[in-house]
Amino acid sequence: MNKVAIAAIDLGKHSFHLHAQDDRGHELYRKKFTRVTLAQHLANLEPCTVVMEACGGAHFMAQEVAKLGHTPKLIAPHLVRPYVKSNKNDFADAEAICEAATRPTMRFVPPKNQAQQALAMLNSTRDSFIKDRTATANRIHAALLEVGISLAPGFKSIKELPAWLEASSLSERFKKILMKLHEHFNHLDEQVKTLDKDVESQAAEDDLAARLMTMPCVGPITSSALAAELGDGKQFKCGRNYAASIGLVPKQHSTGDKTVLLGISKRGDRNQRRLLIQCARVYLMQLERQRGWLADWVRQLLAHHHSNHVVCALANKMARIAWAIAAHHTEFDAGPAAMNT
Repeated sequence: MNKVAIAAIDLGKHSFHLHAQDDRGHELYRKKFTRVTLAQHLANLEPCTVVMEACGGAHFMAQEVAKLGHTPKLIAPHLVRPYVKSNKNDFADAEAICEAATRPTMRFVPPKNQAQQALAMLNSTRDSFIKDRTATANRIHAALLEVGISLAPGFKSIKELPAWLEASSLSERFKKILMKLHEHFNHLDEQVKTLDKDVESQAAEDDLAARLMTMPCVGPITSSALAAELGDGKQFKCGRNYAASIGLVPKQHSTGDKTVLLGISKRGDRNQRRLLIQCARVYLMQLERQRGWLADWVRQLLAHHHSNHVVCALANKMARIAWAIAAHHTEFDAGPAAMNT
């Protein structure tokens, strides 16, 4: 049998389907494995390229593949879909992954290490608790509205709910339900505060996150989220490619000699884009206190463009700066004008 040059794995929870090809693109074999037998099979293979979709469990599998001496590569699922030739099944998916990986212009997702996974999990857990807390507050507001009571918006009125219920004439059964919702709200609120402290400590300990916080208006939450996704930044050729990957460049709809640029494309990771745009909005709110080349650039844009356009342009600029900090192992430098203030 010829040497395996590339092995594509369609990942699952308990079963894994492998499609192997030689260096000429000819199929060598296709097999179904359990998690244990897959590890044994890969351990017996000579070093080759192992390709998978960037889905649940892919980063762990990439780490294990690298330990066995192979070269792991991950592909975004939407880039694999066009290469499925016929009806969808696990072996067809594995073959499509293999076909996509051989394209010279294919873009790959860099595997995360465990430190990056921890930062990403911490941020996603915090976000989920915040959503649950907001949903619980909305349930309390909605329940009271059903009995003709409208609380003031915000969390302050929720925290004062026990004292308000004690003085109200609502039924005991209704009060009991509302108190359970209030206890759940307090639990989530404490969890969010605890995770905020965890994010701050982990961001301070992570080298890249700490350097990203030298950027203006970038705090622990944004820096840790960017550090978890950027890594060393070498997966992008330049900062513009990184900004494009998270949808902070104009969407193009051109034909012939007519070039049409629309709003930002909003492609890629919505969370990174959201955080950078929030940082840009805060920067504009504090523009009077900002100094240096970046502040001068923003003021020039504001003289000719709407503030919303400037926010997107600044978020794009911050994405490029973040890439440069990651790729060149530097810190943000506002210039001599900022140092003199």
